[in-house]
Amino acid sequence: MDISLEDIVTELVVNGGFAKSKSIMAIQCAKKGFFSDADTCIKEANEALLKAHQFQTHLLHEEANGNRLSNVSLVIVHGQDHLMNAITSRDLAIEMIDMYKLIHSK
Repeated sequence: MDISLEDIVTELVVNGGFAKSKSIMAIQCAKKGFFSDADTCIKEANEALLKAHQFQTHLLHEEANGNRLSNVSLVIVHGQDHLMNAITSRDLAIEMIDMYKLIHSK
């Protein structure tokens, strides 16, 4: 994969942001009892996270092969921050969906 660092960071931010938004939408759907829609949102979040993870893995492979970044910039940290927040949001959304399923079953 021949891609610039700026493009990789953009992919982390865009896909991380999309995944986080879909996770929040999943919670909102589950709150209303729309569990099929919630599951669809989680699936879309997972797809975005997978794509972001592939770009993150590219950076890790480059470093493992001795192609270290000359310096770690705030932009790279920002991209990683988006990705990690998206993963946390997705994980919490899955737990909340399960909780809403219990609530709606009573």
